[in-house]
Amino acid sequence: MAASGPGVVLLDRSPAPAKPPPSRPALELGWMGSVRVNQPAVLRRAGQVQARRTVKQEWQAAWLLKAVTLMDLTTLSGDDTAASVRRLCYKAKYPIRQDLLSALDMHDKGVSAAAVCVFPARVRDALQALRAAGCGVPVASVATGFPAGQTPLRTRLEEVRLAVEDGAAEVDVVINRTLVLEGRWEALYEEIRAFRQACGEKVHLKTILATGELGSLTNVYKASMVAMMAGSDFIKTSTGKETVNATFPVAIVMLRAIRDFFWRTGRKVGFKPAGGIRSARDALAWLSLVKEELGDAWLQPGLLRIGASGLLLDIERQIYHHVTGRYAAYHDLPMS
Repeated sequence: MAASGPGVVLLDRSPAPAKPPPSRPALELGWMGSVRVNQPAVLRRAGQVQARRTVKQEWQAAWLLKAVTLMDLTTLSGDDTAASVRRLCYKAKYPIRQDLLSALDMHDKGVSAAAVCVFPARVRDALQALRAAGCGVPVASVATGFPAGQTPLRTRLEEVRLAVEDGAAEVDVVINRTLVLEGRWEALYEEIRAFRQACGEKVHLKTILATGELGSLTNVYKASMVAMMAGSDFIKTSTGKETVNATFPVAIVMLRAIRDFFWRTGRKVGFKPAGGIRSARDALAWLSLVKEELGDAWLQPGLLRIGASGLLLDIERQIYHHVTGRYAAYHDLPMS
């Protein structure tokens, strides 16, 4: 039985959107000067997403495999080692047990994670492990004083350059939240522009807004717009280290900002929720929200990522249940 269902393109491995020309949009404060987010309306919309019944059976299996192909498998722990990074890279290449994929007639479809995300010091370890496995999954590195973003700008820029020199194809930078809280939008724009230049045009820049620390949904919208004007390829909700991480109200505001930016410029910017997404049901809700707000064009790795470290285990357990009719014990999925 093939894992497919209505309304889902399972393995659209479309390349990331072409880089825009160097003349990126300048900072246009007029686009957002009078913006006020209608919080009650946002909360109502978020409640609709959370209350919706999820898809079942083969449709659920199809959407869950789609979610796997959008995941940035992540390890950002103080006890990371070369061995733990190698294990993560193996799982990125083989995220779902091959016998389960065979049962779904998906064993030859190249199901793999979208990227591996590590600290800058582990970029080389990840690249070596992926090359040894014959895997083309890209390596992403966090940078710029992750997770607080409170180190001097020159230090943050050097961290970006070193990650790129070591081979990172994507860099997840974190903004200095002080600039948002004080309304210093020009300074925020210049910092992100500097990160963009340090990455160069070939490396994708994913800008983490740390929305749980921005004070208001209006600030989330404005920070999203500034990040996109400065050249971010993705905007990302959280580091995963804040008290409040990815939430549906924040996501709705960010997705509407992405849509507004696209309508104004014709440029598609990606979205990455991260932090607190732990269950297969969560993943389905996030995919549904992005599909409804931005359309099918965003349901591919070039425009949507899910930052997760523990999500894959639950997805694989759900796939196991769909194939076998029973839930897996932990020893049935030893690499999750």
